[in-house]
Amino acid sequence: MQRAAFQRAVLNWFDQHGRTNLPWQQDISAYRVWVSEIMLQQTQVTTVIPYFQRFIDSFPNVQALAAAPLDNVLHHWTGLGYYARARNLHKTAQLVSDQHSGEFPSTIDGLCDLPGIGRSTAGAISSIAFKIPATILDGNVKRVLARFSATEGWPGKSDVVQKLWLVAEQYTPNHRIADYTQAMMDLGATVCTRSSPSCGQCPLASDCTAYAQGNQTQYPGKKPRKILPVRNTCFLLIHNQQNELLLQQNPPTGLWGGLWVLPQVESEVDIAASCAALGLDIVDQQPQEMRRHTFSHFHLDYQPIVVNTVDRARIVADTDNQVWYNPENPLSLGMPAPVLALLHP
Repeated sequence: MQRAAFQRAVLNWFDQHGRTNLPWQQDISAYRVWVSEIMLQQTQVTTVIPYFQRFIDSFPNVQALAAAPLDNVLHHWTGLGYYARARNLHKTAQLVSDQHSGEFPSTIDGLCDLPGIGRSTAGAISSIAFKIPATILDGNVKRVLARFSATEGWPGKSDVVQKLWLVAEQYTPNHRIADYTQAMMDLGATVCTRSSPSCGQCPLASDCTAYAQGNQTQYPGKKPRKILPVRNTCFLLIHNQQNELLLQQNPPTGLWGGLWVLPQVESEVDIAASCAALGLDIVDQQPQEMRRHTFSHFHLDYQPIVVNTVDRARIVADTDNQVWYNPENPLSLGMPAPVLALLHP
C-alpha cells in the first residue's frame, strides 16, 4: 500500500470510528498527554481512566505534581503497578518545573532526556500535544504493523523493533498527525486486537500480509516462555493495643521503591526477634492463608501473619520510615496492591 493510501485509510477510519471522548483527549496539553501515556504503559484504558481522573484532580498541572510529596504521588498510583513510572513522573515534573519554566520540550530528543520518557512516548506527546510530525510505536501499533508487514519475531528483540520502527516511520504523515497517532493506537486497541482481530472492520485489511496469509495471530512473535522463579516471605500484620498496624517505608529505589509495606521475615521463627527489635512484646500470632503476587520476573508467595503486640519501648515512633496505620482513618500513603488488599480487605 502506498504511503498516502495507508494514511488516508487510517484517517478515514478514525473519522468514523476513532475514540474522541477519552478524558486525556479533553483540554489537551503536553502535561495531560504525558500523564496518560505513562499510565497507559502496561495498563488497559478502562483501568487507567479513573486513575487519570483522580490524578489530574489532585495534580492539575506539572507545577502541582512537582510540589507534591512523593508519598502522595505513590498513593494515587496504588494499584497501577510498575511504580517506577510514578517515581519518574515525579522526577520529570520537578525537572520541567525547575529547569524548563513549567513547559515541556516539544522535540523528541528534549522529551527523551526526561526520566521515564522513551522514544514512543515522546512521539505521542510531540504529535498529540504539539502537532509536530513524530512517530509512535507502542504495543498496539507494534501489533498492527507487525501483521500488516508480516514482520517476524518478538518485538522485545532489538532487531525486530528496529524493523517495525522503519515501517512506522514510512507511514507517519506530515498532516493531521495528532489524529493519525490516536488512530493507530485505537486501531490496535479496538480492531487489531491480540487474540481475536476484527479484520472485517480494519481499513488496512486489503493490504495486510498476515490477513492474506490467514495467520494474523502469529504476529507479532511471542515472547519466549520463561519459568519464573518463586520467592517466599511472611508479611507481618503487627497490631498495637490501639489496633493500628505497623508499616515501614521501602528505600526509594528497588522493588516497591518508596512504598509503604508490611514488615517481612523469612519464616515464623524470625517473628519474635523482629518484634523485639522494634520494642514490641508479642501477645499472640495467627498465620493466614498463603497468597501469591506475580511480578514480571518472579512469583512472590507470601503468608500473612497477624501479630498482636504491646508497645513497651516506643521505638516505632522514633523513626522516619515507620508509622502506625489506622485502617479506619487511613493516611495517604503509597502502598503496593497486595499490602493494600490486606489492610482493606
